Amino acid sequence: MISVQGLNKSFKVARRSSGLRQATKALFHRDYQTVHALSDISFSIQPGEIVGYIGPNGAGKSTTIKVMSGILVPDSGSCEIMGYTPWKDRARYVKNIGVVFGQRSQLWWDVPVIDSFELLRDIYKVSPSEYKANLSLLVETLQLSDLLHTPVRQLSLGQRMRCEIAASLLHSPTLLFLDEPTIGLDAVSKLAVRQFIKTYNNERNLTVILTTHDMNDIEALAERLILIGKGHILFDGRLKALREKFGAHKTLTIDYKESASNIDIIGTTILSQTGQRAVLGVDTKQINVSEVIGKLSEQLELSDVSVEAQPIEELIVQLYQEYEL
Repeated sequence: MISVQGLNKSFKVARRSSGLRQATKALFHRDYQTVHALSDISFSIQPGEIVGYIGPNGAGKSTTIKVMSGILVPDSGSCEIMGYTPWKDRARYVKNIGVVFGQRSQLWWDVPVIDSFELLRDIYKVSPSEYKANLSLLVETLQLSDLLHTPVRQLSLGQRMRCEIAASLLHSPTLLFLDEPTIGLDAVSKLAVRQFIKTYNNERNLTVILTTHDMNDIEALAERLILIGKGHILFDGRLKALREKFGAHKTLTIDYKESASNIDIIGTTILSQTGQRAVLGVDTKQINVSEVIGKLSEQLELSDVSVEAQPIEELIVQLYQEYEL
Protein backbone atom coordinates (compact mmCIF):
# COMPACT_ATOMS: atom_id res chain seq x y z
CA MET A 1 0.00 0.00 0.00
CA ILE A 2 2.85 2.38 0.87
CA SER A 3 6.30 2.28 -0.71
CA VAL A 4 8.88 4.89 0.30
CA GLN A 5 12.30 4.66 -1.34
CA GLY A 6 15.34 6.84 -0.74
CA LEU A 7 13.57 9.99 0.45
CA ASN A 8 15.84 12.98 1.03
CA LYS A 9 14.78 16.42 2.21
CA SER A 10 16.90 19.38 3.30
CA PHE A 11 16.05 22.86 4.54
CA LYS A 12 18.04 26.08 4.55
CA VAL A 13 17.83 27.74 7.96
CA ALA A 14 18.91 31.36 8.47
CA ARG A 15 21.46 31.89 11.26
CA ARG A 16 22.70 35.05 12.93
CA SER A 17 24.21 36.11 16.24
CA SER A 18 22.38 38.31 18.71
CA GLY A 19 22.74 42.05 18.89
CA LEU A 20 21.76 45.13 16.87
CA ARG A 21 24.90 45.06 14.74
CA GLN A 22 24.30 41.48 13.65
CA ALA A 23 20.62 42.22 13.00
CA THR A 24 21.58 45.13 10.73
CA LYS A 25 24.13 42.98 8.92
CA ALA A 26 21.49 40.29 8.34
CA LEU A 27 19.36 42.80 6.41
CA PHE A 28 22.00 42.81 3.64
CA HIS A 29 23.65 39.42 3.97
CA ARG A 30 22.23 36.29 5.54
CA ASP A 31 24.10 33.19 6.57
CA TYR A 32 22.33 29.90 6.05
CA GLN A 33 22.83 26.43 7.45
CA THR A 34 21.60 23.36 5.60
CA VAL A 35 19.64 20.93 7.77
CA HIS A 36 19.20 17.40 6.44
CA ALA A 37 15.76 16.46 7.73
CA LEU A 38 15.54 13.15 5.82
CA SER A 39 18.45 11.05 4.58
CA ASP A 40 17.69 8.03 2.41
CA ILE A 41 14.45 7.06 4.16
CA SER A 42 12.98 3.77 2.87
CA PHE A 43 10.18 1.54 4.14
CA SER A 44 6.99 -0.17 3.01
CA ILE A 45 3.67 -0.64 4.78
CA GLN A 46 0.99 -3.23 4.02
CA PRO A 47 -2.79 -2.57 4.05
CA GLY A 48 -4.34 -2.76 7.51
CA GLU A 49 -1.08 -2.28 9.44
CA ILE A 50 -0.85 0.03 12.44
CA VAL A 51 2.70 1.37 12.45
CA GLY A 52 4.26 3.48 15.18
CA TYR A 53 6.55 6.10 13.62
CA ILE A 54 8.57 7.59 16.45
CA GLY A 55 11.74 9.47 17.24
CA PRO A 56 13.10 12.35 19.32
CA ASN A 57 12.20 15.96 18.58
CA GLY A 58 13.76 17.10 15.31
CA ALA A 59 14.30 13.54 14.09
CA GLY A 60 12.31 14.00 10.86
CA LYS A 61 8.94 12.48 11.79
CA SER A 62 6.82 15.48 10.82
CA THR A 63 8.78 16.02 7.60
CA THR A 64 8.13 12.41 6.58
CA ILE A 65 4.41 12.73 7.33
CA LYS A 66 4.19 16.00 5.39
CA VAL A 67 5.85 14.38 2.38
CA MET A 68 3.48 11.40 2.64
CA SER A 69 0.52 13.79 2.96
CA GLY A 70 1.54 15.71 -0.15
CA ILE A 71 2.33 18.93 1.72
CA LEU A 72 6.09 18.84 1.05
CA VAL A 73 8.05 17.83 -2.04
CA PRO A 74 11.23 15.83 -1.30
CA ASP A 75 14.60 16.72 -2.83
CA SER A 76 14.93 13.18 -4.18
CA GLY A 77 13.48 9.71 -3.77
CA SER A 78 10.06 8.24 -4.43
CA CYS A 79 6.85 7.77 -2.44
CA GLU A 80 3.94 5.82 -3.82
CA ILE A 81 0.79 5.42 -1.74
CA MET A 82 -2.24 3.59 -3.11
CA GLY A 83 -0.86 4.18 -6.61
CA TYR A 84 -0.51 7.95 -6.09
CA THR A 85 2.52 10.17 -5.74
CA PRO A 86 1.23 12.45 -2.93
CA TRP A 87 2.70 15.78 -4.08
CA LYS A 88 1.83 15.18 -7.75
CA ASP A 89 -1.69 13.70 -7.42
CA ARG A 90 -2.70 15.62 -4.31
CA ALA A 91 -6.29 16.48 -5.26
CA ARG A 92 -7.20 12.84 -5.93
CA TYR A 93 -4.91 11.41 -3.26
CA VAL A 94 -6.22 13.36 -0.25
CA LYS A 95 -9.70 11.92 -0.75
CA ASN A 96 -8.28 8.60 0.44
CA ILE A 97 -6.51 9.77 3.60
CA GLY A 98 -7.49 11.14 7.00
CA VAL A 99 -5.24 13.25 9.22
CA VAL A 100 -5.49 14.03 12.93
CA PHE A 101 -3.01 16.47 14.47
CA GLY A 102 -3.22 16.58 18.25
CA GLN A 103 -2.25 20.25 18.41
CA ARG A 104 -4.19 21.48 15.36
CA SER A 105 -7.88 21.35 14.58
CA GLN A 106 -9.86 20.72 11.39
CA LEU A 107 -13.07 21.75 13.14
CA TRP A 108 -14.43 25.30 13.01
CA TRP A 109 -14.02 26.88 16.42
CA ASP A 110 -17.24 28.87 16.84
CA VAL A 111 -19.81 26.59 15.21
CA PRO A 112 -21.44 23.37 16.45
CA VAL A 113 -19.58 20.14 15.71
CA ILE A 114 -22.28 18.89 13.35
CA ASP A 115 -21.83 21.98 11.14
CA SER A 116 -18.13 21.17 10.76
CA PHE A 117 -19.01 17.58 9.88
CA GLU A 118 -21.46 18.72 7.20
CA LEU A 119 -18.95 21.14 5.72
CA LEU A 120 -16.35 18.34 5.54
CA ARG A 121 -18.99 16.17 3.85
CA ASP A 122 -19.31 18.78 1.12
CA ILE A 123 -15.54 19.29 0.81
CA TYR A 124 -14.94 15.55 0.30
CA LYS A 125 -18.14 15.14 -1.76
CA VAL A 126 -19.38 12.26 0.39
CA SER A 127 -22.68 10.80 -0.80
CA PRO A 128 -25.69 11.29 1.51
CA SER A 129 -26.04 7.55 2.21
CA GLU A 130 -22.32 7.08 2.99
CA TYR A 131 -22.26 10.18 5.18
CA LYS A 132 -25.33 9.08 7.13
CA ALA A 133 -23.93 5.57 7.71
CA ASN A 134 -20.47 6.81 8.73
CA LEU A 135 -21.87 9.54 10.98
CA SER A 136 -24.15 7.06 12.75
CA LEU A 137 -21.28 4.62 13.34
CA LEU A 138 -18.84 7.28 14.55
CA VAL A 139 -21.36 9.00 16.84
CA GLU A 140 -22.22 5.68 18.45
CA THR A 141 -18.71 4.27 18.87
CA LEU A 142 -17.10 7.56 19.94
CA GLN A 143 -20.10 8.60 22.08
CA LEU A 144 -20.63 11.96 20.37
CA SER A 145 -24.43 12.29 20.53
CA ASP A 146 -24.31 14.89 23.34
CA LEU A 147 -21.56 16.90 21.60
CA LEU A 148 -22.87 17.38 18.07
CA HIS A 149 -24.71 20.64 18.75
CA THR A 150 -22.03 22.14 21.01
CA PRO A 151 -19.60 24.76 19.63
CA VAL A 152 -16.07 23.34 19.38
CA ARG A 153 -14.65 26.06 21.65
CA GLN A 154 -16.82 24.77 24.52
CA LEU A 155 -15.54 21.19 24.31
CA SER A 156 -12.93 19.74 26.62
CA LEU A 157 -9.70 18.50 25.01
CA GLY A 158 -10.80 14.88 25.24
CA GLN A 159 -14.19 15.64 23.69
CA ARG A 160 -12.58 17.64 20.88
CA MET A 161 -10.12 14.86 20.06
CA ARG A 162 -12.95 12.35 19.71
CA CYS A 163 -14.67 14.77 17.32
CA GLU A 164 -11.39 15.29 15.40
CA ILE A 165 -11.04 11.54 14.87
CA ALA A 166 -14.64 11.31 13.69
CA ALA A 167 -14.08 14.23 11.28
CA SER A 168 -11.05 12.49 9.76
CA LEU A 169 -13.05 9.30 9.07
CA LEU A 170 -16.31 10.72 7.67
CA HIS A 171 -15.17 10.22 4.06
CA SER A 172 -14.10 6.57 4.62
CA PRO A 173 -10.33 6.96 4.11
CA THR A 174 -8.15 3.89 3.69
CA LEU A 175 -5.12 5.54 5.36
CA LEU A 176 -5.11 7.53 8.62
CA PHE A 177 -2.25 9.67 9.91
CA LEU A 178 -2.41 10.19 13.67
CA ASP A 179 -0.04 12.78 15.12
CA GLU A 180 -0.12 12.79 18.95
CA PRO A 181 -3.82 11.76 19.07
CA THR A 182 -3.88 11.39 22.88
CA ILE A 183 -1.76 14.41 23.87
CA GLY A 184 -3.15 16.06 26.99
CA LEU A 185 -5.97 13.53 27.44
CA ASP A 186 -6.96 12.00 30.76
CA ALA A 187 -6.66 8.24 31.32
CA VAL A 188 -10.32 7.51 30.49
CA SER A 189 -10.21 9.48 27.22
CA LYS A 190 -6.93 7.85 26.20
CA LEU A 191 -8.35 4.37 26.68
CA ALA A 192 -11.48 5.28 24.71
CA VAL A 193 -9.49 6.68 21.77
CA ARG A 194 -7.10 3.69 21.69
CA GLN A 195 -9.95 1.19 21.82
CA PHE A 196 -11.81 2.93 19.00
CA ILE A 197 -8.75 3.04 16.73
CA LYS A 198 -8.07 -0.64 17.31
CA THR A 199 -11.71 -1.62 16.69
CA TYR A 200 -12.03 0.53 13.55
CA ASN A 201 -8.77 -0.91 12.22
CA ASN A 202 -10.05 -4.47 12.69
CA GLU A 203 -13.47 -3.79 11.15
CA ARG A 204 -12.45 -1.56 8.22
CA ASN A 205 -8.86 -2.77 7.60
CA LEU A 206 -7.78 0.85 8.06
CA THR A 207 -4.05 1.48 7.69
CA VAL A 208 -2.76 3.74 10.48
CA ILE A 209 0.53 5.61 10.84
CA LEU A 210 0.89 6.78 14.44
CA THR A 211 3.43 9.37 15.56
CA THR A 212 3.55 9.94 19.30
CA HIS A 213 5.84 10.40 22.29
CA ASP A 214 3.47 8.35 24.46
CA MET A 215 4.89 4.83 24.39
CA ASN A 216 1.69 3.49 25.95
CA ASP A 217 -0.07 4.42 22.69
CA ILE A 218 2.52 2.44 20.76
CA GLU A 219 2.23 -0.62 23.00
CA ALA A 220 -1.57 -0.52 22.92
CA LEU A 221 -1.96 -0.07 19.17
CA ALA A 222 1.11 -0.85 17.08
CA GLU A 223 2.80 -4.19 16.51
CA ARG A 224 5.42 -2.64 14.24
CA LEU A 225 7.74 0.22 15.09
CA ILE A 226 9.77 2.50 12.82
CA LEU A 227 12.28 4.59 14.77
CA ILE A 228 13.87 7.61 13.09
CA GLY A 229 16.73 9.73 14.39
CA LYS A 230 18.66 12.57 12.72
CA GLY A 231 16.88 11.83 9.47
CA HIS A 232 17.87 8.14 9.35
CA ILE A 233 15.86 4.96 10.00
CA LEU A 234 17.36 3.40 13.14
CA PHE A 235 14.98 0.51 13.64
CA ASP A 236 12.16 -1.05 11.64
CA GLY A 237 10.55 -4.14 13.08
CA ARG A 238 8.20 -5.66 15.59
CA LEU A 239 8.08 -4.52 19.20
CA LYS A 240 8.93 -8.10 20.11
CA ALA A 241 12.20 -7.83 18.16
CA LEU A 242 13.03 -4.58 19.96
CA ARG A 243 12.49 -6.27 23.32
CA GLU A 244 14.68 -9.18 22.28
CA LYS A 245 17.46 -6.80 21.26
CA PHE A 246 17.39 -4.44 24.24
CA GLY A 247 14.96 -5.85 26.79
CA ALA A 248 17.38 -8.20 28.52
CA HIS A 249 16.42 -6.93 31.99
CA LYS A 250 13.31 -7.85 33.92
CA THR A 251 12.14 -6.84 37.38
CA LEU A 252 11.21 -9.65 39.79
CA THR A 253 9.23 -8.80 42.94
CA ILE A 254 8.95 -11.52 45.58
CA ASP A 255 7.09 -11.75 48.88
CA TYR A 256 8.20 -14.39 51.38
CA LYS A 257 7.02 -15.51 54.79
CA GLU A 258 10.22 -15.38 56.81
CA SER A 259 12.95 -12.77 56.97
CA ALA A 260 15.84 -13.33 54.61
CA SER A 261 19.53 -12.55 54.63
CA ASN A 262 21.32 -11.43 51.51
CA ILE A 263 19.96 -12.94 48.32
CA ASP A 264 22.92 -13.77 46.12
CA ILE A 265 22.15 -15.23 42.69
CA ILE A 266 24.40 -14.76 39.67
CA GLY A 267 22.74 -12.54 37.07
CA THR A 268 20.53 -10.72 39.56
CA THR A 269 20.79 -7.42 41.40
CA ILE A 270 18.89 -6.50 44.54
CA LEU A 271 17.09 -3.25 43.79
CA SER A 272 15.38 -3.05 47.17
CA GLN A 273 14.73 -5.30 50.16
CA THR A 274 12.45 -4.39 53.04
CA GLY A 275 10.93 -6.76 55.58
CA GLN A 276 9.46 -9.67 53.72
CA ARG A 277 9.63 -8.23 50.21
CA ALA A 278 12.52 -7.96 47.75
CA VAL A 279 12.77 -6.46 44.28
CA LEU A 280 15.40 -7.98 42.00
CA GLY A 281 16.75 -6.93 38.64
CA VAL A 282 17.33 -9.94 36.39
CA ASP A 283 19.71 -9.99 33.41
CA THR A 284 18.06 -12.59 31.18
CA LYS A 285 21.22 -12.91 29.08
CA GLN A 286 22.87 -14.54 32.10
CA ILE A 287 19.99 -16.40 33.71
CA ASN A 288 16.34 -17.18 32.98
CA VAL A 289 13.65 -15.77 35.26
CA SER A 290 12.37 -19.31 35.88
CA GLU A 291 15.83 -20.34 37.14
CA VAL A 292 15.90 -17.36 39.50
CA ILE A 293 12.47 -18.26 40.89
CA GLY A 294 13.61 -21.89 41.31
CA LYS A 295 16.72 -20.84 43.24
CA LEU A 296 14.69 -18.45 45.39
CA SER A 297 12.12 -21.14 46.24
CA GLU A 298 14.97 -23.34 47.50
CA GLN A 299 16.07 -20.58 49.88
CA LEU A 300 12.74 -19.02 50.87
CA GLU A 301 9.08 -19.85 51.36
CA LEU A 302 7.61 -17.65 48.65
CA SER A 303 4.10 -16.29 49.04
CA ASP A 304 3.88 -14.14 45.90
CA VAL A 305 5.95 -13.55 42.75
CA SER A 306 5.50 -10.97 39.97
CA VAL A 307 7.60 -10.32 36.87
CA GLU A 308 7.68 -7.07 34.92
CA ALA A 309 9.32 -6.49 31.56
CA GLN A 310 11.45 -3.41 31.01
CA PRO A 311 9.21 -0.44 30.11
CA ILE A 312 9.16 0.39 26.40
CA GLU A 313 10.37 3.94 27.20
CA GLU A 314 13.62 2.53 28.61
CA LEU A 315 14.15 0.39 25.51
CA ILE A 316 13.70 3.42 23.26
CA VAL A 317 16.16 5.43 25.37
CA GLN A 318 18.71 2.61 25.04
CA LEU A 319 18.28 2.67 21.28
CA TYR A 320 18.71 6.46 21.21
CA GLN A 321 21.87 6.13 23.29
CA GLU A 322 23.29 3.50 20.94
CA TYR A 323 23.14 6.04 18.12
CA GLU A 324 24.09 8.95 20.43
CA LEU A 325 20.90 10.92 19.75
